Amino acid sequence: MSLLEQTIAAIGDLHAGAMQAARERQSQLTKPPGSLGRLERLSVQIAGIQGKVRPEVSRKALFVIAGDHGVVAEGVTAFPQDVTSQMLANFAAGGAAINVLGRQVGAKVVVVDAGVVGDAPTGGSVIVRKVGRGTKNMAVGPAMSREEAMRALEAGIEVLEGEMDPPLDLVGVGDMGIGNTTPSAAIISTFTGLSPSVVTGRGTGIDDAMHTHKISVIERALACNRPDPGDALDVLSKVGGFEIGAMAGMMLAAVARRVPVIVDGVISGAAALVAAGLAPKSKDFMIAGHRSVEPGHGSALAHLGLEPLLDLEMRLGEGTGSAIAMHVVEAAVRTLNEMATFAEAGVSGAR
Repeated sequence: MSLLEQTIAAIGDLHAGAMQAARERQSQLTKPPGSLGRLERLSVQIAGIQGKVRPEVSRKALFVIAGDHGVVAEGVTAFPQDVTSQMLANFAAGGAAINVLGRQVGAKVVVVDAGVVGDAPTGGSVIVRKVGRGTKNMAVGPAMSREEAMRALEAGIEVLEGEMDPPLDLVGVGDMGIGNTTPSAAIISTFTGLSPSVVTGRGTGIDDAMHTHKISVIERALACNRPDPGDALDVLSKVGGFEIGAMAGMMLAAVARRVPVIVDGVISGAAALVAAGLAPKSKDFMIAGHRSVEPGHGSALAHLGLEPLLDLEMRLGEGTGSAIAMHVVEAAVRTLNEMATFAEAGVSGAR
C-alpha cells in the first residue's frame, strides 16, 4: 500500500459523541442559545475533528508550498517566473506578509519547495521536496505524469508528518507560484463543471486583454487533456501543479491525524478539491478561512460545501487568509472551553 493509500485509509468520521457533548456545553454557557452564531458551530466542528469536548488550538502552523508552472510560457501572468524563487528567499528571511501574520497569530511558518524552477535559498530554512523544476505547459499536454502527481501528493504528506512532533492542533495551507491561478482555475472548472470564463480571475492583476487570453489558454488545456473529474489524480496530473499536489497531500495527512485544516485562497481551494476528490470525508475536516476575490474560489468552496469565515477582499495567497482566520478559530475554541456555565457563575438560565 502506498503512502497516499495509507493516509486515505486512516481518515475517519467526525466524532459524533464529542460534537454532541460540545453542543450540550454550549447550551449551558452564560449566553442565550446560539447567540455566538457561527463561533458555536465552528467549536462543535473542531470538537468533532479532534474528538475532544474541549479541543485545543495552541500549536499552530502555516504551510507555504511553492512551485512553478510551464503554462507561464503562454503569457498568462504579469510577473516573471523568477519571482517564485525570489519570494522563497523573502519567506526564509521572514519578510513576507505570511511571516508577519504568522507571528501575529503565534503560528510557525513552514516553507516548502515542491517544484520551483530555481534553487531554494541556502541556510536550510526552506524544506526542499522538489518533484521537478516546474511543470510542463498544460496548454499543449499534461502538466506532469501520473507518477509525478503521486510524488507531489506524498511530498505534502511527508512534510506534514515531519512537523507532527509535537503534534499540531491547527494548520493552514497556502501557496506561492507565479502563474498558479491558471491551473487552479482549470482544476476548479473540471470539478465543478463551470466554464473557465466563470471561474478564471485576474491573478496578479492582469488587464482585460490578458484575462481573455488566459481564459482561452485554460480552454485549450482542458480540450487538449480532457481531465476526468471522477479521477482526482488524473485532474492533478493533467492540469495541476507540484505545489497544488503537495498542498492536497498535506491536507489529507492533517485530516488523517484529526487536525483541522484551514483552506486559504483559490489555489488552496483547488488543492482542497483534489483532496476531497481522493477522500470525500476530508472536506468535513476543512474550514474555509476566507473568500478570495478570485471568482473560482467561491465556486470551489460552494462545491465543497464550505462557508468562508471572512471576506476581506484578499487575493494574495501564501496562507494569509488562513492566518487571519486562525484568530476566529481560536475565539470559537476559547469561548467553548473558558466561558462559565450558568451553574458555575450562579446566573439564572432561561425559563
